[in-house]
Amino acid sequence: MSSRGLNVLINGRRLRTCLFGALVACVAGCAAPLPKLAPPLPAQWQHAIASDPAKSTDLHGWWHAFGDAELDGLVDRALASNLDVAQAVERLRATRVLQSHAHGRFLPRLSARTDDAIDPDATASYFVAGFDASWELGLFGRTEGVRRASQGALDASTADLRSARVSLVAEVVRNWIDLRTAQQQEHLLQRISQAHQRQWQWLQARQRLQLAAPGAVDQAQATFAQSEAALAAPRQAINASAQRLAVLLGQNHPDPDWLQAGAQPELGAWQLDGTPAELLRTRPEIARAEADVLQASGALALAHADMYPSIGLGASMVWSTQIVNNRPRSDSPNGIASLGPLLNIPLFDWGMRLAAEHAKGHELQASLLAYRQAVLQGVAEVETALGSLQQQEQREHHSLLASQALGRADQAVKTRVGLQLDSPLDRAESEIAADQADIELAGARADHSLAYVALFKALGGAPLPPKEAPKDATATSPAPPGSASPGNEVHH
Repeated sequence: MSSRGLNVLINGRRLRTCLFGALVACVAGCAAPLPKLAPPLPAQWQHAIASDPAKSTDLHGWWHAFGDAELDGLVDRALASNLDVAQAVERLRATRVLQSHAHGRFLPRLSARTDDAIDPDATASYFVAGFDASWELGLFGRTEGVRRASQGALDASTADLRSARVSLVAEVVRNWIDLRTAQQQEHLLQRISQAHQRQWQWLQARQRLQLAAPGAVDQAQATFAQSEAALAAPRQAINASAQRLAVLLGQNHPDPDWLQAGAQPELGAWQLDGTPAELLRTRPEIARAEADVLQASGALALAHADMYPSIGLGASMVWSTQIVNNRPRSDSPNGIASLGPLLNIPLFDWGMRLAAEHAKGHELQASLLAYRQAVLQGVAEVETALGSLQQQEQREHHSLLASQALGRADQAVKTRVGLQLDSPLDRAESEIAADQADIELAGARADHSLAYVALFKALGGAPLPPKEAPKDATATSPAPPGSASPGNEVHH
């Protein structure tokens, strides 16, 4: 082989080596793959998940188990009028607008400008006009970093909207239960107060006949006064619940119909067939934590890209004309065009860019830990609600048995009083005992219902957005390939 051929071969190998090195450098500068999430979920719930054999309860309409048409209407009105939900919708729309234009950073840009320039020697001034064009190529993972950050922000806003809807429905149902329970308790306390009043009057009559001691009359009067004072608590609860409902529905005053006493909501048959894994797609707090992971991954990708050159293309066209000229000769107007690469190479900054990349890496690890914490918190809340629901169901059952037994006893005393075998004072005592048992039953029933509400709030239960809702208020973009998803395995 000739010397010239050998040189050509050597130079070709060097060229391939250089190209290979450049390729390796580009690959090294690409964004790191998204971390895979490992939700620490148990295989099944530890507590019983059904109160009665029944059709599975719809997670998106769980409050229908109460069979209360007025409550159903309140939930629908709240979803349409609540101001917190409306704020979350607007924030989601704002995020979606920014996300839809995030890729514009790496598209060609064009701008126009004008200027008045003066020569350094103060011999002439010019009017300058022109166009500037630039195109950042988004290499070394910048494009992927921006995409992850914008998608994470969108997912976070979507999760915030879901959280607002979940909290709203739970609060409407909870306050409606509190309102109707307080009205029921007020009615029963009024009956008890009337019975105490009758006792006091009968004892006054017996005192006049010298059949009762003055101390017994005073005791009866004090008991009656205490029963009247006890009415303040349910009345205050009625007012507070009605005002909270008005705020939830975006109103400045409660509806008059709410203040009319109505039946206490009673939980009907229901069944939950869900598994812990469903938390990952229904609980908004977990979705928010997952979005934070995506955002942190995007921030890390951008910090990593800052370690490499920023490469782009630029072009400009400038036209100028002299305004004032002290020279004997003028060559205005003039125009010129330019085109060339734009290169910004980081050389030395005392390690600030490297420190920023390391910091973003730690923030990503923190977001991964926060995701695991969100999953554990969700599981714990559901398990707590299931256990509470089980205990409150037993409490309601026993309270019902007690109420029924005392009701039968009261009927027996009523019969004996009618046969003049017992005193009216005995009937008053039996009535009071039966009403107090009914108050306890109302409280137990309300606590059972509130435990049910807490369960579905922990599960992330809320109605799905209507199909006619704007896309920017409801849609969730599909996760990109390789993104963090609940079903992925864990690699930490």
